[in-house]
This record gives sequence, C-alpha cells and structure tokens, in this order.
Amino acid sequence: MNTPKSKVDYGIVLFETTQAVIKAEKILNEAGIKIKLIPVPRHISSDCGISILFDLNLIDKIKSILSEKNIHYSNILPF
Repeated sequence: MNTPKSKVDYGIVLFETTQAVIKAEKILNEAGIKIKLIPVPRHISSDCGISILFDLNLIDKIKSILSEKNIHYSNILPF
C-alpha cells in the first residue's frame, strides 16, 4: 500500500530590489534556513523579478530574521 507523500506548503517572499533579495538570501542561509531563489510567478506583481521560496512553517522565523536585520520585503504570500 502506498502512502501519499506529505504535502509541504510553501511561501514566497517578494522584494522591491534584487539587492534586498541577495541580502535576504545570505542572512537566511547563514541562519540555516532552507530557501530557494525562484522567478516571481507571472500572476504576482513585483518590482523585482526574483523571490525566495521557503517552507511556510518557517514564516514567523523568516519575518523575525528579516525584520531584525532590517531587510525590507514587499510581501510574503502562500505559494
């Protein structure tokens, strides 16, 4: 009997600048958070074409780290 794989919900962080994405990537990697840079999905508008994909269970931790390090993002959305 096959058991279904557990579905992981993801979130994306949107930024206004590429510079902010690069800073956030560095800080989150240093904090040991698994992330992935992806193009902003076409149905979502963003000033910057790159977003960060992450496990949605880490949303509070990511918000806290970005705030603590004064890294500005435009939005965080479920994906």
